[in-house]
Amino acid sequence: MLGVIADDFTGASDIASFLVENGLSAVQMNGVPTQPLNSKVDAIVISLKSRSNPVNEAIAQSLSAYQWLKENGCTQFYFKYCSTFDSTAKGNIGPVTDALLDELNEDFTVITPALPVNGRTIFNGYLFVGDVLLSESGMKNHPITPMTDANLMRLMDAQAKGKTGLVAYADVIKGADRVKARFAELKAQGYRYAVVDAVDNSQLAVLAEAVVDFKLVTGGSGLAAYMAARLSGGKQGVNAFTPTKGKTVVLSGSCSVMTNKQVEKYREKAPHFQLDVEQAIHNENYVEQLYQWVIAHLDSALAPMVYATVPPEALKAIQHQFGADQASHAIENTFAKLAAKLKQAGVTNFITAGGETSSIVVQQLGFTGFHIGKQIAPGVPWLKAVEEEIFLALKSGNFGKEDFFEYAQGMFL
Repeated sequence: MLGVIADDFTGASDIASFLVENGLSAVQMNGVPTQPLNSKVDAIVISLKSRSNPVNEAIAQSLSAYQWLKENGCTQFYFKYCSTFDSTAKGNIGPVTDALLDELNEDFTVITPALPVNGRTIFNGYLFVGDVLLSESGMKNHPITPMTDANLMRLMDAQAKGKTGLVAYADVIKGADRVKARFAELKAQGYRYAVVDAVDNSQLAVLAEAVVDFKLVTGGSGLAAYMAARLSGGKQGVNAFTPTKGKTVVLSGSCSVMTNKQVEKYREKAPHFQLDVEQAIHNENYVEQLYQWVIAHLDSALAPMVYATVPPEALKAIQHQFGADQASHAIENTFAKLAAKLKQAGVTNFITAGGETSSIVVQQLGFTGFHIGKQIAPGVPWLKAVEEEIFLALKSGNFGKEDFFEYAQGMFL
């Protein structure tokens, strides 16, 4: 059984959707469960909110998740982070990887955020987003984890305690045996991690074969898809459901390039309300005002949208005025409180954009876990709460096409 530790909620649903699409039965848990799993599945995905936490908190959460997964029968583990390697010079990808390696008594693993279907590729150890380097993409302006270097070896070395080597494209295309040989060479040279080039899915298929005996694998959801295909024997999706129509709301906190496009397109057709950061910080009645606005627009043809999504220059101005931490916390808390009130008012379908936004909303709603439904876009499935008929679409910032919000609602039964 495969146990996945994901550092945020959108990342967890991202990888869970690829596991299900490739033939594994999977359940996604909201945080580390307090009870044993009461159903039989091929894979368990634990959703943490540890990507931007202090390092010691991220490590503690991840080790707790590992321990629970181990106790519930998992024998291979996957540390899932974003395909844009969202992190700072201090972590948390490196420290968590080190902690998991130490706990497993292992001394080597792979670093593979590649997700070619969404334009995340690796060549010569450099991470690309579409046709530009990570450091030239919209991720350079991320409010919490700005990515200003595209070299994965440098990024990992800056935050981890070991050295990072490279398994280059020229080796990967020679097949799994050559990749395994490169792993052995790197280990002998004292390397603790290996960045593995992948410019398309065929390299991920090779890598999935090369890591079959690894106790710990780290990466984005791309590699996990091919590991799942190997484990399932090539089965297709496992009973992926479609959500039922009900009261729906869109909550968008991401300021990514794609989410800005998605918000702009959705604004042309749907009721929309831009969240005011100053009001979120200082006005204790602001959540109630937002709530009343949403309630008044719930019967619209398209779901009402509350959004904090702004272009890079506007984001810089907000951070300069209020401070990045205060602004982001105010936005997250506003969305969380709003979601809780809307659930009480009978909203059954939540579409959220942004990892931090999705994480805080799911935590506030308080579900223990989710069943994995049909994909809206690669890496973005519909989820159904284990406890009740509540459906969620948790979209990572740059995922999905420009019509994502409307398209997601078009899938309702």
